[in-house]
Amino acid sequence: MDFMDQIKKRAAKKNCLIVLPESYDERVTSAAAMIAEQGIARILLLSDDGKDMPGQERLKQPGIEILDYKNGPEFEEMVTELCELRKKKGMTREKAFALMQDPLYYGAMLVHMEKVDGMVAGACHSTGDTLRPALQIVKTAPGTKTVSAFFLMVVPNCEYGDKGVFLFADSGLVEFPTEAQLVDIAVASAKSFEQITEGEPIVAMLSYSTKGSAKNERLQPIISAAKRVKERFPNLKIDGELQVDAAVEPKVAAMKSKGSNVAGNANVLIFPDLNSGNIGYKLVQRLAKAEAYGPVTQGLKRPVNDLSRGCVAEDIVGVVAITCLQA
Repeated sequence: MDFMDQIKKRAAKKNCLIVLPESYDERVTSAAAMIAEQGIARILLLSDDGKDMPGQERLKQPGIEILDYKNGPEFEEMVTELCELRKKKGMTREKAFALMQDPLYYGAMLVHMEKVDGMVAGACHSTGDTLRPALQIVKTAPGTKTVSAFFLMVVPNCEYGDKGVFLFADSGLVEFPTEAQLVDIAVASAKSFEQITEGEPIVAMLSYSTKGSAKNERLQPIISAAKRVKERFPNLKIDGELQVDAAVEPKVAAMKSKGSNVAGNANVLIFPDLNSGNIGYKLVQRLAKAEAYGPVTQGLKRPVNDLSRGCVAEDIVGVVAITCLQA
């Protein structure tokens, strides 16, 4: 059984309800049908005044619910809740009514009110449009101020990491993370790795330097972030700053970072900025022919995940399965 098959099997056991608000995109309805057929999750599709969706016949099966949300009995309740939630930001009932016409906002409110277990969107919306409702309504998890994104990388025939499985972060959202944001990203990434793989996270804070081999003021946030995480979570294996080879290759680690309980064994790689994180995952994906699952959002109270606008139906199925494990 390959990695994604294992994820789907574990997701199926949770029997989650996931809302897919972009119900008039053929990729989304095709993914909904596949998810229901495979028993991965229960799917809620948001209908616009009862109009037919692409692949309507495949949607008539157990595990798929279609909600004509603008005319549903809960619409007014959602408007009232949004007014209350955002009243300090100047939200009026008129503004709330207009926002709740948007399926992304309605979906985010369903997540917030725990009427669904998570939301997956972005097939036909930008990352900003997808995550804005989540940030305004679902908000960040207790103890974190940073929402970030990671990729799960599954490298074939690889002896490194967790049998070739790695988590790369931040590879999707935070462009130039501060020290405090690096702390949040590292902590969230360790939790995400454990949630999704059931393996022990071993976290490396990456750099072009290993343990002082270079001196530059830009390295200090990486070093300080690793220290702060160690102090908060003494049982978490984390170290930095480390070069990639020292982080994943035991022989190099023995030379460059002797005595580290992370060097040579890392499976969670924290990049110093979005440039390096994005470049890193794409290099591994293309040159090592790795499977790349993401970007997966972390740091929210409840899961809302963003799709690439170039995604195919199978990608949506995978992200829904991962969302179930986050729920």
